[in-house]
Amino acid sequence: MSGSQSHEVVAQPRTAAGVLFFDEDDRVLLVKPTYKPGWEIPGGYLHADETPSEGAAREVMEELGITPPIGRLLVADWAPHPTEGDKLLFIFDGGVLPAGELDNIAVDQVEIGEYAFHTTDQLDGLLIPRLARRVHAARAGRRQSATVYLEHGATRA
Repeated sequence: MSGSQSHEVVAQPRTAAGVLFFDEDDRVLLVKPTYKPGWEIPGGYLHADETPSEGAAREVMEELGITPPIGRLLVADWAPHPTEGDKLLFIFDGGVLPAGELDNIAVDQVEIGEYAFHTTDQLDGLLIPRLARRVHAARAGRRQSATVYLEHGATRA
């Protein structure tokens, strides 16, 4: 990798981070945005000078009103989008939310209208396919205590 050739165009991906939270029954917490159809995991795009874990924690606070510890990285996904350009997406482990934390959840009603826990079997019907693949990979990484690297939401062949 040489930086001496100034005519080379370097990737400048939009970077986002999200968090997987679980309940005692191993269901995944999803949030329903007010500004588009479907469900998502809590998270969003990073601000300037913000690390992925800081951005994930900020988004959780903004969207859900809680500040649980953000665990280790589960997934890094290089996911270019045809109209939005290069993206680098991170998913962190939020672990099992204790009952006291669940009682404190207050969705912002601006970006997020509601939240709910969903079983693994429900994810494919609720999430866009690439995000569903990313969440399934994150769940597998969590079970295996591994970090999974993806491209376009899939493991590299």
